[in-house]
Amino acid sequence: MSLENFWFLVIAVLFTMYFVLEGFDFGVGMLMSFLGRRSEPDGDKRRRVLLNTIGPVWDGNEVWLLTGGGALFAAFGGWYATMFSAFYLPLFLILIGLIVRVVAIEWRGKINDPRWRWWCDFGIGLGSWIPAILWGVAFANVVRGLPIDADHQYTGGFFNLLNPYALLGGATTLLAFLTHGAVFVALKTAGQMRHDAQTFAARLAVPTAVVAAVFLIWTQLAYGHAWTWAIVVVTAVAAVGMVIATAARREGWAFVATCIAIAGTVAMLFASLFPAVLPSTTDAAYDLTIANTSSSHYTLVIMTWAAAIMTPVVIAYQAYSYWVFRKRLSVDQIPPSVGLPLQSTGK
Repeated sequence: MSLENFWFLVIAVLFTMYFVLEGFDFGVGMLMSFLGRRSEPDGDKRRRVLLNTIGPVWDGNEVWLLTGGGALFAAFGGWYATMFSAFYLPLFLILIGLIVRVVAIEWRGKINDPRWRWWCDFGIGLGSWIPAILWGVAFANVVRGLPIDADHQYTGGFFNLLNPYALLGGATTLLAFLTHGAVFVALKTAGQMRHDAQTFAARLAVPTAVVAAVFLIWTQLAYGHAWTWAIVVVTAVAAVGMVIATAARREGWAFVATCIAIAGTVAMLFASLFPAVLPSTTDAAYDLTIANTSSSHYTLVIMTWAAAIMTPVVIAYQAYSYWVFRKRLSVDQIPPSVGLPLQSTGK
């Protein structure tokens, strides 16, 4: 395998890890309004339980996006430049959503005031819903191709990105992350919260599997290769397993199934691209490929050595974090809020 192909594979793995791990973070954020309703007497404690399920790991999960974006920039500069210019507005919205989400999570408990917490919960939801949809739209457009000219410049507009296939991709990631998040909450909580999360996951599983199946079949028939049918089959089996496991309230197996299903979907997208990295709908001669966008051989060698040294360290640390914070949480374990008052009363 050439270094160029190797780094295409590495980038696919990095983004797969990001979607699998950050996917349930987005799901938990989107579930704040469903599993932590304000009409319930213990609504605020339920929302705090939800945040505590991802509290020790969510920022570590985002590292995979930074690493994937950095590797894309360093290994395939031409791909990075054209894609980021074409997706400027969607990626800007994703970035704003991620920033708002970070601030809301970190500052929610600083002030003991219902209005403050409401705005923070709104920010967490907004910063979860927007990326959950737009990541699917963006990656579906990468597979479908964009209007690119001979200079590898994007010649379309924003509404070129809102085509039926891309919107289906956004619906797929949205539903997949919601289900993934509900299963994760069931895996990490006890008592009534666990029961509610199991019920929510079971209700979401079938529509998620149906939408994902349509998206995968469309991808295979329009953009796939003969050998990518294997990925479709594995992903489909995982989706069926998700439906069965959520119905049986076996959240452990359901989480394994959702992880495989999301990983399979991302793998399908990258496999359908290969050996292109961004097809041109203007003329196939203008396609961005692994060969015409990769960095120099020396650059890829240096990156390979750095990845070989640092990647095991990152994986080991993150695995240790998950092991340390493996216990289930319940509403009964949440203490009263100790935040500062919104305004000083003075004397």
